[in-house]
Amino acid sequence: MISETQFQKELQLIIENAIREDVGPGDYSSLACIPQEATGAAKLVVKESGIIAGVSFAKQVFHYVDDSLEVDVFTKDGETVSVGDVVFHVKGNSQSILKAERLVLNSMQRMSAIATKTKKFVDLLAGTNTKILDTRKTTPGFRACEKWAVKIGGGENHRFALYDMIMLKDNHNDFAGGISNAIQKTQDYLSKNNLDLKIIVEARNLAEVQEILNAGGVYRILLDNFDFETTKKAIALIGTSCLTESSGNINEKTIRDYAACGVNYISAGALTHSIYNMDLSLKAI
Repeated sequence: MISETQFQKELQLIIENAIREDVGPGDYSSLACIPQEATGAAKLVVKESGIIAGVSFAKQVFHYVDDSLEVDVFTKDGETVSVGDVVFHVKGNSQSILKAERLVLNSMQRMSAIATKTKKFVDLLAGTNTKILDTRKTTPGFRACEKWAVKIGGGENHRFALYDMIMLKDNHNDFAGGISNAIQKTQDYLSKNNLDLKIIVEARNLAEVQEILNAGGVYRILLDNFDFETTKKAIALIGTSCLTESSGNINEKTIRDYAACGVNYISAGALTHSIYNMDLSLKAI
């Protein structure tokens, strides 16, 4: 994964671009009817139960818009919330609160939905040795927040982007002239460029699993769209040679069965690309 410094830079870019997009030259609705010196307060109200996420990010947004805004937090990221709960109060300049409102709500609604879904998957894996991973199937420009939400929900982050881990998928292997060629070329490239990156290789069948094992030097094998029985055979074949990951159309009904096969990780794009925003509201008090 990327460093904490880089992660914070990504968050800053999200905030800067979102405010540019939403506010532009000015929030004319507020400028037109609210005095510049007016002050007030608002509360973040929960309208749907789940896991709250994005509280810390909301504080960053408020302070970016106006560092004099005060945020009193009553519910922390990762805590369970119910309808009617108040997560925080924000007080200070009224125009500043309104300027930040939409970004705070959009972000927290999506992050909370992701954290809630992730927590459900984590609970389904309770008692197994399998961990849930996210993917790069994220909203363009909002990846840092969505991966942060997965962590808040108890999941783990896969690679952040194309630059922090090698993943040789079917197209890479086919374009490179086969799995063995792809792995060898990758190892040569990393060595030549003095890069220390882990290598994950996708396998479509047991023959490809064996080819990956023969090549060696792989951190994890991705078992893509394997059924339960083939997954078990692959796990037996791999043994302790490297870590394993299952992926491909895995849902709430099948995740426990894949974990029972003995895989180390299960990756699910649905954590970030197939969620409905949690209903939250920011109301003046």
